[in-house]
Amino acid sequence: MGPLSAFLAAASMAAAPISAEVEAPGPSGPLRGTLLSPADARGAPVVLIIPGSGATDRNGNSGPNGVSAAPYRLLAEALAARGIATIRVDKRGMLGSAGAGSANAVTIADYAADMRQWARAARARTGARCVWLLGHSEGGLVALVAGQNPQDLCGLILVSAGGRPIGMVLREQLRASPTFAPLFGQAEPVITALEAGRHVDVAGMDPQLLPLFAPPIQDLMISLLSYDPARLIAAVRLPVLIMQGQRDLHVNETDARRLAEANPGARLVLLPGVNHVLKAVATDDRAANAATYSNPSLPLAPGVADGIADFVLGA
Repeated sequence: MGPLSAFLAAASMAAAPISAEVEAPGPSGPLRGTLLSPADARGAPVVLIIPGSGATDRNGNSGPNGVSAAPYRLLAEALAARGIATIRVDKRGMLGSAGAGSANAVTIADYAADMRQWARAARARTGARCVWLLGHSEGGLVALVAGQNPQDLCGLILVSAGGRPIGMVLREQLRASPTFAPLFGQAEPVITALEAGRHVDVAGMDPQLLPLFAPPIQDLMISLLSYDPARLIAAVRLPVLIMQGQRDLHVNETDARRLAEANPGARLVLLPGVNHVLKAVATDDRAANAATYSNPSLPLAPGVADGIADFVLGA
């Protein structure tokens, strides 16, 4: 290796982001996550990445659902290259945060309280004046609930976040599914009862529906069904970015526009050809879209990291 090559290699190593394990207080033990900082972290903004639903880990993967696309890890790396630090976390009761509380006996308000603990811990660790909350999918609802109190927060970044009440979306998805449409008559009264805050006896329910309404997760479902994201975002008094891919199979442009209409000061960014795991998809073929969910070697779609970085750095 010549002198120039050695210099370039050393410069590249020096510029590599710095990864560290970090903790925040949980109800019965520590919440754990990963802080990824740019090589020169002085004055770097800090973005806290809030995972989506179910067993989604700090990297954005979910083994039970066959998701291994690592969108949060890739996003953290891309933001570090733009001079932005990130903390990506394991949710209460799961993986590194398994000792922090129950993964089932939890509500959206509980998750929001955990994120506020993370915001305080992030400020203490990094010296940042405030922290950005980035909620992906269900994490967007958590960010909206946490964002009702602006203390410690710079603003909200809602990525692939629902804009309609979950009950409306759930009914729509069940009716549209060839598997679940014949079972809608069983599901509808259960959804209605949960919306009213009542637990439901699911004995005798078709086994295909049980994962949605099983007794251990009914408190979480009652919590989910109680919120209207548009009403929440209307009350937010912080800068807000709404980012939505237009080839998302789970959340669509209608949701993003409903959020933007409820908060006219928010910035709406629509990304053509971007799906729910923030990868580029060149076709409307659902199988091709789904194939990206298990491919961590695919980079983030163009526009995702830069759209977030431009918003944060320009605030």
